[in-house]
Amino acid sequence: MPPPTPADTAVDPSPAGPRRALLDATPGPLHPAAREALLSALDNGWADPRRLHSEGRRAAHLLDQAREVLADAVGARPAEVSLHPSGSHALQGAITGLRSARRRVGDALVTTAVEQALVLRSPDTEPVGVDRHGRVEVTAWAEAIGAPGVAMGIVAPANPEIGTRQPVEELATASRAAGVPLLVDATSTVGRLPLPRTEAYAVCVADAAAFGGPPLGLLAVGAGTRWRPPGPVSAPERGREVAPPSVPLALAAAEAWRQHRHAATDDARVAHELIAAIRAAAADVPDVEVVGDPDARLPHVVTFSCLYVDGEALVGELDRRGFAVASGSACTADTLQPSHVLAAIGALTHGNVRVTLPLAAVAPTRERDVARFCAELPQAVAAVRAHLGTLDL
Repeated sequence: MPPPTPADTAVDPSPAGPRRALLDATPGPLHPAAREALLSALDNGWADPRRLHSEGRRAAHLLDQAREVLADAVGARPAEVSLHPSGSHALQGAITGLRSARRRVGDALVTTAVEQALVLRSPDTEPVGVDRHGRVEVTAWAEAIGAPGVAMGIVAPANPEIGTRQPVEELATASRAAGVPLLVDATSTVGRLPLPRTEAYAVCVADAAAFGGPPLGLLAVGAGTRWRPPGPVSAPERGREVAPPSVPLALAAAEAWRQHRHAATDDARVAHELIAAIRAAAADVPDVEVVGDPDARLPHVVTFSCLYVDGEALVGELDRRGFAVASGSACTADTLQPSHVLAAIGALTHGNVRVTLPLAAVAPTRERDVARFCAELPQAVAAVRAHLGTLDL
């Protein structure tokens, strides 16, 4: 039997259709307070902060205030932080600047086999293998980072697809011993996990979208770290960006952090419990593999793979039932391509579903949504298997 067509899986927009449940918060909606800040800033912070007239000086003052708040999100001083159009822009800028500053040492980039595609596709990248949970082995990292010609190491505190946390402090110790700067990619984890100690890394990148803000990249270069652009230095953002950031977006991001930092611990605790419930419900479905470390993980992320199921068809079936979930890889823009993360840990690369819980502030029905998802998941998997004719395999 052929897989469901788009018409088969379309969401019923009528009031009688299923209530929508957002379980793919990458990114999620704006925090309500951030949305209000953005609307207000469109009236008050629209001017170019480089101008000397009153409107420009007001915008510059507002931008300085936003930068001070956002520096707290990445554990840095305001003077160390630059703002970028997205987390990906910040990460690319960090890689480029570190490589340029270290060009006399070498070009090699040491990372893990489960980092995001932007990192793995960089030239001269040397990925270090991981275990079945997706965790890198510290000894293997130390050997790779200590090789000649290494410009930098890059690691995310946890993988945004399978959730497994990395031993960042130990990796940082090995990197320091080798005299190699470590770049911490917190674009998916800022506000969801505590950052490593600031002395553990040379550079940190983050994205305000992870804590309820708009997409806005943060790049923090620690004091004493050599960073330089490969070409002529532009004036904005300490020479790290070609244009000044949007002041309204910066203010919205700052307000999102103000609101979230006080709720982060409780939000993570509840999210951890909800994901544990989803992991248990998925594991109870026949021929379903739940991946990632069950405990040492991001609090809000889980991925599971289903035998005899097409991932796209399952996403469509769940969407028809009112659940917005993801499939494919969280670490690449090619969302329907097989996941290199799942391949790296030896897991099934087809029939996978990824749940990324939104913050409670933007999803007040989060607990009810997860309970309904757990109840309907077995039926959804069975329905797709029946449609594909694989139910009795």
